[in-house]
Order: sequence, then structure tokens, then C-alpha cells
Amino acid sequence: QVQPVESGGGLVQTGGSLRLSCDANTDIARATVMAWGRQIPGKERKLVATISYGRDTGYAETVKGRFTIFRDNTKNTFYLQMNSLVPEDTGIYYCYVQTTRGMYWGQGTQVTVSS
Repeated sequence: QVQPVESGGGLVQTGGSLRLSCDANTDIARATVMAWGRQIPGKERKLVATISYGRDTGYAETVKGRFTIFRDNTKNTFYLQMNSLVPEDTGIYYCYVQTTRGMYWGQGTQVTVSS
């Protein structure tokens, strides 16, 4: 059973930066898609960044130019670098790994941006 584990969340002021990490606990060189999603209470989880097997990336409009998703296959870990954070970025961030065997979400890490 693949169980991704997030880390790196916390409290930061507006304009600050955080880097989230996702230990995929599987060989990410074989993953077809990896992603980060954000969820706030009462709302659906939404993808904010994706990276494919071929390293193509995609971003939600609200984070383009501020967030960067990247991977380190040697560590089976991928990351979300978040810069110029604003209060609207607040939420629980979940990492997602898709392989030929299934689709897996992590447990989430809280990110809070204070104004």
C-alpha cells in the first residue's frame, strides 16, 4: 500500500515562503502523475500543481508564477515551493501520487498565511 507523507507546512506571514515535501514511499520514477491539492473547510479539494512522468507541470491560475512543483527521483520525493504567499493560500495541502497500481493521497499538512 502506497502512503505518501507530507511535511513542511506551518504558519507564515503574507509575502513569505514555504516548501512542502511529499515522501511518496514508492518509486516515483514510475509514477504517471504527482500533484498537490489544497482544501479549506467546507470546500472541495482542488489541485494547485501537477507534474507528469515526463516532468510537464501545470498550475492553477491563482498560483502561477508563485508556486513551483518539482521532483527528486533519487529520494522518491517531490516538492511544492510556495513564494509570495497570501492569506488565500491558507488550507490543508495534500500530495497525490498516481501509479499503474492506483491513486494515493497523503494525510495533509496545514499551511496558514497570516495577513
